[in-house]
Amino acid sequence: MIELTEEGFCFPKLLVGVNVALALVDGFIAVVSLAQLHRIHSRNRHSGWTRQKVFHLMIGSSNMGYFLYFILSLIAACEGWQCWSHSCGFVFMAFPNVLFSAAFLLLLSFWVDLCHQSDDEDDEDEESSAEESLLEKTFNERNSLNADNHNHRRCLPFRLVHVRSRQKIVILATLLAIVIMFAFAVIIWIGMGKNPIDSTVVARVYVEVFAGAMLLLAGALACYGILICLKMSKVRTERASSELWKVAGLAVVCVICFTSSAFVALLTDIPMLYHWHDQEVNGVCIFLLIVYYFVGSSMPSAFLLWVMREVPPLITAYVQPESATLTFVSDTTAAIPNPHHWTTAPSVRNQISRASPI
Repeated sequence: MIELTEEGFCFPKLLVGVNVALALVDGFIAVVSLAQLHRIHSRNRHSGWTRQKVFHLMIGSSNMGYFLYFILSLIAACEGWQCWSHSCGFVFMAFPNVLFSAAFLLLLSFWVDLCHQSDDEDDEDEESSAEESLLEKTFNERNSLNADNHNHRRCLPFRLVHVRSRQKIVILATLLAIVIMFAFAVIIWIGMGKNPIDSTVVARVYVEVFAGAMLLLAGALACYGILICLKMSKVRTERASSELWKVAGLAVVCVICFTSSAFVALLTDIPMLYHWHDQEVNGVCIFLLIVYYFVGSSMPSAFLLWVMREVPPLITAYVQPESATLTFVSDTTAAIPNPHHWTTAPSVRNQISRASPI
């Protein structure tokens, strides 16, 4: 949110430059995320909405929201939009924050699943890679032979899927946050009239509550990140070591970035961009603005995209397992130095890949 200045209804030049730079960064992250989403979806359309696709969609959407917020802030300041300094600007400021926090709350739910999963939980083969299915298919395995006839329905398979319990909690929490956000926007809009409601105080309350929630999220990610690292440190494989560093890096980045942005929100008016005409825009204000937006949201988004940068292998055709079995049977047993290797190797790889928390 902004309040219009008296000099040409525009921001100071230094603030305009920072807004443009932040908009370009967030726009670049959004384009990369959505382009990667299209690339991933084109390589494995059969798997529906996977964890990797959902993360790319949420990160891309949130950063696109930040991009629109920075651009519209400049236009609104120079054009003199009265609505922008109240509820309209509040919605464009808060909605990307909700999507951004929902993405990392979803990451936390997967880490909780990994820490609390039972030892005999092996009913889902899709939970063994970075492209692990977020939404479980409810149709039977025997219907998979007809998948080619239903590809157009599986792009958005909302009727054919159900969500796991902890992911349901994330969805409900996100919907609740959106409802609360719009409720605050309505109260701020009412505060524009002649009544005792102070729109600035209402927005201040929302920002402080959201900052407190981000601190709790940072602490939860840190705790479960440590638990996962302790468990994965016991697995002596190259893949487990790689995944351990990914989890440790994500936990550290989230704690540093979320904590710094939350304290900026709690101690300053930077998130709302209020009262710039009453105070000088100096280096401290610009630094805090960069910390809140670039360090607080752009860096975690970019790091999460980098961690999930691997694309799934291209699947062009379905190969029936019976044909492969006949090929091995036709060979002589002497050609296989260790017959048990063909059955044990996949299971070992699956056990190692189950340690992947991303």
